[in-house]
Amino acid sequence: MNARPNRVKQKLAAGETVCVAGGLDNSDMIDQFGSTGLFDGIWLEGEHGPVDFNDIADLTRACDLWGLSSIYRVNHNEQSVIYRALDRGVQGICVPHVNTRAEAENVVAGGKFAPVGQRGMFGSRQGFGVTNYLKVANDHTFLMVLIEDVIAIENLDEILDVDHIDTFYVAPADLAASMGHIGNIEHPEVQDTVDRSLARIHERGRVSGTLTNNDNVAKYAAAGVQFLFTVVAPWIAAGAREFVKQVANANRPTRS
Repeated sequence: MNARPNRVKQKLAAGETVCVAGGLDNSDMIDQFGSTGLFDGIWLEGEHGPVDFNDIADLTRACDLWGLSSIYRVNHNEQSVIYRALDRGVQGICVPHVNTRAEAENVVAGGKFAPVGQRGMFGSRQGFGVTNYLKVANDHTFLMVLIEDVIAIENLDEILDVDHIDTFYVAPADLAASMGHIGNIEHPEVQDTVDRSLARIHERGRVSGTLTNNDNVAKYAAAGVQFLFTVVAPWIAAGAREFVKQVANANRPTRS
């Protein structure tokens, strides 16, 4: 048996764009969403959301069923946390608040087996039946760091020097807060910083990612952002509003 392909990692390496959805922290929801065949990966939320190590196996099995890459945001840049999540079965790791080269190097150390990194020699649910898993796992493991603080913007060039990171993701919400514009990611200063940071990532020949929605995704895709992340909650809210609107229109008295 061969290692399961990592769709997101492969497409990014080929220069393609990937679409990743968050807010589906339930295996049944992943099944329903996966059946559409439209997206490339699922963002499993372990920093701000409910996903813990006990949940990872079932959630990633649902992702595997539909060929979706499972990407888990850990809550701390600690090597043991990173490789434990990989051992439980995720195909990718997202690490928040990476502000220096050393912190980026720590992500690689925890996420890759030797000789690239220092990942603990255990294995993974992704390696069941794969006799050479320890030799091929690095080629199928996706790593992403979040650039979400002013200090990370100041240190961006040195962070971009770190190899084996698949995506450098500029996170607007925390960045806005660190710039003194809490809750206002649309502030011109924040938007300008995001745009300049994404452009710098591209200039260095690296892959960028950021948070998108239906209104701005075309802008970022046209700008060269390859990792396009969105959350499903706004779609649910928009659908609910449209449903109620249609009901209200149907019940509106007609003038004679």
